[in-house]
Amino acid sequence: MGNHSVARLMFTWMAALLALLAISTAQAATPDRVEPIKSPADSNEYRYLSLENGLEVLLISDPDADKAAASLNVAVGSGNDPAGREGLAHFLEHMLFLGTEKYPDPGEYQQFIRSHGGTHNAFTAFQDTNYFFDIQAPHLEPALDRFAQQFAAPLFTAELVDRERNAVHSEYSASLKEDGRRYFSVRKAISNPDHAFSQFSVGNLITLDNTEARPLREDLVEFWKNEYSANLMTLVVYGPQSLDKLEAMVRPRFSEVENRNLEVKAHPEPLFDKDAMPAHLQVQTIKDIKKLQLIFPIASQQEHYRTKPLHYVASLLGHEGPGSLFDVLKREGWVESLSAGSGTDTGHHSSLELSMTLTDDGLKHQDEIIALTFEYIELVRQQGIDRFRFEEDQQLSEMDFRYQERPEPLHLVMRLSMEMQKVAPEDVLRARWMMTEYTPDQYRELLSELTPDNVLITLRSSEALPEEATRTPWYDTPYRLEKNIKVPSGRQPVAALAQQLGLPEENPFIPEDLSMLEGPSMEHPEKLATLDNLELWHAKDTRFGRPEANIYLSLRSPLTTESARGQVLTHLLADAVSVDLNPWAYPAQMAGLDYRIYPHLRGLTIRTGGYHDRLPVLMNRVMSTLAAPNISEQRFRIARQQLIDSLRNRLQDKPVSQAASLVQDALIQGAWTTEEKLAAAEAMSVDDLRTFAEAFTREVDAVMLVHGNATRAFALNTAQQAKTTLLQESQAVTVSRSQVRDLPDGQTEIRLQVPHPDTGYLRYSQGSDTSFAERARYRLLGQVISGAFYEELRTTRQLGYVVYATPFEMLETPAIGLVVQSPEASAEEIDQAVSEFASGFRERLADMDEDALERERQAVVSKLKEQERTLSSVSERYWREIDRQATDFDSRDQLAAAVAEVSKEELLATFDRALADGDASLLVTTGAELETSEGTLEKLRNQAPVED
Repeated sequence: MGNHSVARLMFTWMAALLALLAISTAQAATPDRVEPIKSPADSNEYRYLSLENGLEVLLISDPDADKAAASLNVAVGSGNDPAGREGLAHFLEHMLFLGTEKYPDPGEYQQFIRSHGGTHNAFTAFQDTNYFFDIQAPHLEPALDRFAQQFAAPLFTAELVDRERNAVHSEYSASLKEDGRRYFSVRKAISNPDHAFSQFSVGNLITLDNTEARPLREDLVEFWKNEYSANLMTLVVYGPQSLDKLEAMVRPRFSEVENRNLEVKAHPEPLFDKDAMPAHLQVQTIKDIKKLQLIFPIASQQEHYRTKPLHYVASLLGHEGPGSLFDVLKREGWVESLSAGSGTDTGHHSSLELSMTLTDDGLKHQDEIIALTFEYIELVRQQGIDRFRFEEDQQLSEMDFRYQERPEPLHLVMRLSMEMQKVAPEDVLRARWMMTEYTPDQYRELLSELTPDNVLITLRSSEALPEEATRTPWYDTPYRLEKNIKVPSGRQPVAALAQQLGLPEENPFIPEDLSMLEGPSMEHPEKLATLDNLELWHAKDTRFGRPEANIYLSLRSPLTTESARGQVLTHLLADAVSVDLNPWAYPAQMAGLDYRIYPHLRGLTIRTGGYHDRLPVLMNRVMSTLAAPNISEQRFRIARQQLIDSLRNRLQDKPVSQAASLVQDALIQGAWTTEEKLAAAEAMSVDDLRTFAEAFTREVDAVMLVHGNATRAFALNTAQQAKTTLLQESQAVTVSRSQVRDLPDGQTEIRLQVPHPDTGYLRYSQGSDTSFAERARYRLLGQVISGAFYEELRTTRQLGYVVYATPFEMLETPAIGLVVQSPEASAEEIDQAVSEFASGFRERLADMDEDALERERQAVVSKLKEQERTLSSVSERYWREIDRQATDFDSRDQLAAAVAEVSKEELLATFDRALADGDASLLVTTGAELETSEGTLEKLRNQAPVED
């Protein structure tokens, strides 16, 4: 039986099963309760409610959950901002957290969540504002009580208004040098000025000014009353409690939210000026970026979520297999990546966006790229509409729905609370996978909009625009817009390339065998064999009910570890293999398989995973490609330039990001600075890479893990294939794991030049050894001080938007990191504030009672032992344990047990060493005018490693 026949049979079976599910759920529904259609493999229970005040609720009961979560979405966003008060919706998002009638303390909600092992946050989008948290499951009800009050009875305390508008301004200031935010500001600037999308959306001290003539709190309260209403809200609550108990928690609390009977704000105006089309937009970037986009205005696709015409068309345009637009352009050396998908969808208007990352040669051939793109669109229009393509997409979607991975509770509730605003209650769980029918007319209608007359072509690059170029008002981003341009087409080179274009064939990787192994899962991996220099580990694991497996193969080579040059060559070798594989392997990725070849400090790793049926075929092809990679002069030149650009762009990262990278580069053995890798890359030739690739496997320390729905025989066959394909003539060698260098006594200071107006500050305080007891003390210290540090430096002192204290563990070496990025304060002022915090908090820590300390211990333990929800997360943990030779596979249990034993006296001693005394600490500060402390960096590299 051929693949196509099997596909049809599987589709028929799945369709019949879902039809039966639809009948059963329809019979179970009541007027105010709906049970959404779920995957046959989903053991959770669901209930969809409409409260009396119009607030819609989805309850999820997962009896095995150790974490609970909730998300409330309001159909109000920056598009609702009144003129002259841009950023008000974002400011409201900030203010809702800061005290309610029942819980007036502005930090109470945050501290409650944090002390019970949870996280919380919110974000403001164009038409939505989403609030969310997760927490240890037993504490869900009191958390919901606090959460509900934010929407029912917020205080909007007057004394906090100025403080929080400064926080919003710091958030705005921190992103002034981010190319993504700057490009977004240009897209707003050129959009229809009558459309709310054109407005500034973040807010700052100017748009949120607070004067007697224009009091901000009054505008805030008025906005809340005029825009927020229960009937515009959707809530998702997830926990181990029964549906009845969850409903009893939710109904009385969220019924208190006032229903003002408001309507979702409509945005019928077009996003783009049709009279200006076709148009060309050029945007000057800070980093070395080369991005080309073709943006086609189209009608909203929200009502088509069941049939997904945009998905059908975009999957063809964005295909990467042989003959695809991407494949032809990549082989020509013009593009590095290509994707197709939806832009902002307002419910009235949307866009289909084709995005490409260009090479240097691609920049010179933009006209040909654009012309060839329209040739490919025409090919899709003429030959791409075919029932077999729809049935293949539908089958893969149904399979993904059936075998979907269990998402993290927080991610699930956030996604569903937003989905509830746009889809029918019964579809909310399956909407993203639905492809109910073949709709060729919808595909044609969409394709009819993808024409040269209806396109905005955008180019982002670091090429300097003229001084007189237009600049955006808030981000000062230079851009140039040309309207009614002539779109490139019909050139002779394009005609030759167009002959190479082709549409995807039937996918040969769609699995036929989806059976599960019988019998119990193994508790942890076992060493199955040592085949010369290849160590093989195996674990059968079917606990997640998915017919999948993961394979890891690490090749540790002394050629990688000996120099920055070795690191760069390893990176380029991984790139060469990935690029060579991509056209062949892309259909495998579409059919539920994935692969990655990535460099690391000791060499490179091959990772493959997905449905077990075709996994050996993929793994064998990856290994054979690595054994004999195709390294062309053209590909080497492009990959080297891409790496150089990436390294140079790191030097434009945020100050605190560069400070953190410096700590790692200075203290981890075998790590090299950005500048050292840049120098190595610039001096490299294609012959260097070919020689390196040929020699790479001559001496390796190899280890393999096979984990999942895989037998011992499967694992042994895979290992034998690795021996035959990659390691036939390889000699055994030991490549030791890197360690972290021990800091000298006292405080070491490093200044780092960063071309950014903000001051970056990172104080890294290192533990004395890598024992579980020491690691536990630093983990607990990070938990205890994080909230207070944020409250003191960010909320009270207003030092900046980026402020946090966190465990900074590297390679099992414990540490605490204190991080601040400030638009106003100097490094000295930040350091003084940190010292004053340490002095003041010491007394609070000494006064902490045992009950409070136990809560913090349990918060750390719950995070360490958080339930693993996917095979991949378990595989990653096993792989880390194998890497560190912790082959009892119980490190997290040992660390959790050690956390539970930390006494207050031990915690105080750790606090004194790390924060009060600053012993064995590294202070990194950044500034645009500073000179980097190269001598200090060199001294650190001569330090011995931290003791075990």
